[in-house]
Amino acid sequence: MSTEITTAFVNQFSANVQMLSQQMGSLLRNAVDVETVNGEKAFFDQVGSAAAVLRTTRHADTPIVDTPHSRRMVTMADYEYGDLIDDQDKVRLLIDPTSTYARAAAAAMGRAMDDVIITAFLGDAKTGKDGSTTTSFPAANQIASGSGGLTIAKLVEAKQKLDANSVDPSIPRYIVVSPKQISDLLNNTTVTSADFNTVRSLATGAIQSFVGFQFIVSNRLPVDGSSDRRVIAWAQDGMKVAIGKEPTSRIDERADKSYATQVYYSQTLGATRMEEAKVIEIKCSE
Repeated sequence: MSTEITTAFVNQFSANVQMLSQQMGSLLRNAVDVETVNGEKAFFDQVGSAAAVLRTTRHADTPIVDTPHSRRMVTMADYEYGDLIDDQDKVRLLIDPTSTYARAAAAAMGRAMDDVIITAFLGDAKTGKDGSTTTSFPAANQIASGSGGLTIAKLVEAKQKLDANSVDPSIPRYIVVSPKQISDLLNNTTVTSADFNTVRSLATGAIQSFVGFQFIVSNRLPVDGSSDRRVIAWAQDGMKVAIGKEPTSRIDERADKSYATQVYYSQTLGATRMEEAKVIEIKCSE
């Protein structure tokens, strides 16, 4: 047998680049109000509730009612993603990873949007004529953890708070939770109860709603200073996302980088909580 047969050995490579586990795009965009805007800042005007005046006499003067107006401001921010692929890399890999890099970039843009939305849910909102007033998230809209996870009782309380705030029940309602909260619901309901069967269907994806909320499972929710997960329930128009520039991609050669291929993505967006009455925070111990 020839001792030089090893020169004919060929290393085998996969024909595709596999994406590692990650959130592929935005989970929350379709659960909030989205509006296209131009400019560095965007303002959204609001009209509050007013009371009717009882008429007590004939030929009475027409009452003048001051209709309350308010305004929310969004500051736009730019997000970018770029990576280079040398031609020599393609040769060494025996494949072209450009399309996979583009998918990874698009997914990163979506996750950035979710982070902006989640921050705006619980952060300070800029209000007033010129956005110079700060409106904080109210403690009255928080449900304490009670050293426990997510329970049906907490879901019912969140629904009650929205109803007590006169939130129109026809507006779709959502809740974003981490995987642990789905486990909490499964572990805190009995096998014989109708609730358990509903939650089990929720966990398997057979249904997406429970107690009036459409569930979204995300791993991007923050924790507070007590390490409690900050679960968020809301009515759809309680959050506004302003899109200045949709995620845009470019795949070009860079002459200044030895003609490497550059995968580039960018987007411009901002978000604000539109109304405190439509957002509820549920603290859940993990």
